[in-house]
Amino acid sequence: MTTIAYPPKPCPGDRIAVLSPSAGLPALFPRPYELGLERLHKDYGLEPVEYPTTRTLDASPRERADDINAAFADPDVRAVIASIGGDDQITVLPLLDRELIRANPKPFFGMSDNSNLLAFLYNTGIVAYHGASVMVELGRPVAMHPQTADSLRAALFTSGPYELRPAERWRDVDRDWADPATFEAEPRTRPGTGWIWQNADRVVEGRAWGGCLEVVGRLLMADREISHDLSVYDGGVLLLETSEEMPIAREVFRTVRSMGERGLLQRFSAVLVGRAKSWSLENPTTPEEAARYAAEQRQAVLRAMRLYAPDTLIVFDVDFGHTDPQFVLPYGGVVRVDGPARRITVTY
Repeated sequence: MTTIAYPPKPCPGDRIAVLSPSAGLPALFPRPYELGLERLHKDYGLEPVEYPTTRTLDASPRERADDINAAFADPDVRAVIASIGGDDQITVLPLLDRELIRANPKPFFGMSDNSNLLAFLYNTGIVAYHGASVMVELGRPVAMHPQTADSLRAALFTSGPYELRPAERWRDVDRDWADPATFEAEPRTRPGTGWIWQNADRVVEGRAWGGCLEVVGRLLMADREISHDLSVYDGGVLLLETSEEMPIAREVFRTVRSMGERGLLQRFSAVLVGRAKSWSLENPTTPEEAARYAAEQRQAVLRAMRLYAPDTLIVFDVDFGHTDPQFVLPYGGVVRVDGPARRITVTY
């Protein structure tokens, strides 16, 4: 079994690699990307270093893998962050130099399609961080959400426990990055609804694994970066969240069911389910439709869990994944879920 360890933390003034391991969308939408770079420098004191494919559309898997390998190999780079997600990062994984990366551990930050690289790093023995891409969270119009900004700062620079708290206000409605007016006003938010707890009669502490549900499903299909020794997940905390593709409830159920058939669900002591992304530019739902979609997704996860691991502690609508604010979670790091106290604490 691979030992998973936290890599050394960067300090203000250090260099951070900015990569596009999936999609080179900074080429199409420079405004949120450059805003994110500016905040990395001004707000966090880090020096962003771009790699050749960061602003390149349709870069090959080989070219993107070369950038990842180079970023981890560079001794002057102390952390790595993704510009955004995408669709085909799974094709990059076989081209990564696992031994090179294992010998040069660094904190990596990313989400969505970057769940591929997070799972790779987990199997390489490196704790990484689910969340905080340059274009989305750092490039948020007007200002980063304070909870996101604080969580990222703690994950970047500190070690030790950090308590998550339900958002008082949140959003998943986006505006078009191609419209300059998008960046002239704060995004509209709605009142928070808190977290929803199931089987909350115990305290669980374990290492986090999972990520974007659609990506986890593809990894299962490709039999890639899912350990055949399922004991590595024993007592862990499973992270699940869905993207702006908004998979319908029955597909969510089928994917979670497949995890149960693989024997995965039974291994975890707790499941954290991110607040469902219930609106997208391609599917602009009404508030009523969005609420119904989120409820159906919760029921789909519950249905599958009741088949395979009915007593597992589950928390729904946690503020991570494709939502705003977004907590950064230590992937492979320790997460404590206290059911009786209704508290979630991560260790950065």
